[in-house]
Amino acid sequence: MEVLNKIKPFVIILVVITFIFISYLYYHYNPSESWFFPKCPFYSLTGIYCPGCGSQRATHQLLQGHFFEGLKHNFLIILLALVMLYDALIKLFGIVFKRTYKNLLHKSKTTYTILIVVILFWILRNINLYPFTILAP
Repeated sequence: MEVLNKIKPFVIILVVITFIFISYLYYHYNPSESWFFPKCPFYSLTGIYCPGCGSQRATHQLLQGHFFEGLKHNFLIILLALVMLYDALIKLFGIVFKRTYKNLLHKSKTTYTILIVVILFWILRNINLYPFTILAP
């Protein structure tokens, strides 16, 4: 148990450094114009947009402060940001206040709701009719 307590701060620092480095890359380099960002393998193989298509470009635009331009690339980026922020805050509050908080993300209803939203988004963004074309990246 003592070994885990020594490793935990290292893992947290490593995660923070990795997050800062990736944020730096997405801030300074546009994924549309840079060769080193991976392309979507699902779209490359099928020609169908996956729920994550456009998220790299959305991240770049959001970090540049272009909120609406970021949303044009992938509306689900907001859901992802909210889920990550909520989860991080629950963990942070648990550490700071030394209490256990119930995480709503660990409830099956929440998981199914998010899954349904993602699947509906996936289907709707591939319908080539207005207003669904707005969802395409």
